[in-house]
Amino acid sequence: MTVVQPAGWSRPKGFASGLVANGFVFVSGQVGWDASARFAQGLVAQTRLALENVVTVLRAAGTSPDQIVRLTWYVTDKADYLANQRGIGAAYRETIGRHYPAMSVVEVAALVEDAALVEIEATAVVPHPSPPPNGAGHADD
Repeated sequence: MTVVQPAGWSRPKGFASGLVANGFVFVSGQVGWDASARFAQGLVAQTRLALENVVTVLRAAGTSPDQIVRLTWYVTDKADYLANQRGIGAAYRETIGRHYPAMSVVEVAALVEDAALVEIEATAVVPHPSPPPNGAGHADD
């Protein structure tokens, strides 16, 4: 396994931002805050930042949003989620694109970060690098 730690992010305590294992990257739950741990205001804005944070971990692991195979969303207010589906959908398409993996949305009583309205976990494929052309890049070169 390889720990994924995006450049410029504070190292989390007690967990990893992501792990690469067996061709997959597992992204820990990402909330809607910026690099300074300031939360965006409102569910749509927090969703956008949480998705951007997921993408940051994916890129640090050597993959991209179109390789996501599963998302799990935890929201603190189902009614707020349903009322903001249009804005959430727009934030999703602008951040992830038109790639729609398997997904679950679960309403929870609270998240560990009190100001968090949403937390999103992801699992994605890490594509194998292409072999170097004409055998270039081997240790015996």
